[in-house]
Amino acid sequence: MKFRLLMTALVLSLALPAAAQFTTVQLAHEVEMSTVRLPQSESGTIAFKACGECDYQTTRVSSETVWLVNNRPVTLVKFRQVVAGMTDRDKEYVTVKQHLERDLITQVSIIVR
Repeated sequence: MKFRLLMTALVLSLALPAAAQFTTVQLAHEVEMSTVRLPQSESGTIAFKACGECDYQTTRVSSETVWLVNNRPVTLVKFRQVVAGMTDRDKEYVTVKQHLERDLITQVSIIVR
């Protein structure tokens, strides 16, 4: 009985250091489309409000940034065209994924109904 308890304690103690090594690398923001300011070029910046009361947050985009419409990759130009065609941007949401260490937007996606 003591052997099982000792072995269980040993296994659990070995698992603790592994759990402590997790770090957040990317952060996803789901924001209203009306609060998003899209970049003019692939090497520009995107601005958005993470919440209704928050200030605008400006972050770089690059040629590596993936633009998705209905889970399909598109160019930034096509993404801007889709957004321009939206009638009610307050009811549409966009997901912005930010790489925290590089301070770079890696993906911007929207589902169009």
